[in-house]
Amino acid sequence: MKQNVIAIDGPAGAGKSTVAKMVAEKIGFVYIDTGAMYRAVTCRVLAEGIELTNHAAISALAGRISVRFNRGVAGLRVLADGVDVTEAIRTPEVTAAVPHVSQVAAVRQAMVRLQQEMAATGAVVLDGRDIGSVVAPDACAKIFLTASVAERARRRWQEMKQKGYEQDLAALQQEIEQRDRQDSERELAPLVQAADAVLLDTTGMPIEAVVSGIVSIYQTRCGHV
Repeated sequence: MKQNVIAIDGPAGAGKSTVAKMVAEKIGFVYIDTGAMYRAVTCRVLAEGIELTNHAAISALAGRISVRFNRGVAGLRVLADGVDVTEAIRTPEVTAAVPHVSQVAAVRQAMVRLQQEMAATGAVVLDGRDIGSVVAPDACAKIFLTASVAERARRRWQEMKQKGYEQDLAALQQEIEQRDRQDSERELAPLVQAADAVLLDTTGMPIEAVVSGIVSIYQTRCGHV
């Protein structure tokens, strides 16, 4: 069991990235945004004009792409083949395409390998959909973060509005419901709650309470008080 690895899984819009980043900052760990890695690959797929049904071309790109994080004064930046795609990966176009790209076996294999290399040093918080079950099954603290579909749609709507994107709330809720089905039913590394993960429903919870709850779980599960 890895004593210094926190795995946070959950469906789309559950607030994993925001919470994981805050948990990492609170306990002095490194945050690894695995979802951003899949988005970075998707961004390159769209930039190169590759059809989402062309799994051979997507697989070839996954085999050669370089995805890394740069932590500096501007915060956490995401680089794909040396290009800063931090803002580009959060566009509605990438959000719509990422489920198709992330289900390609070669993409998941390449990203899981990178994520495991990043986590090998310990003292990390990873969030995603298959962290506790595939990427870091020996993490000492595993949390399955969720919320109602309506709550997750509202959060995503607010996030996109703050970034200047106007989207219909009802349409967003439908997209999240569809993403839930895609993530749960895919053959390769489906979204599942690991048997030893703590279920945390954040519907109506202040984010500070969620962060404190996860830190408490880490302290209890990993022997750090």
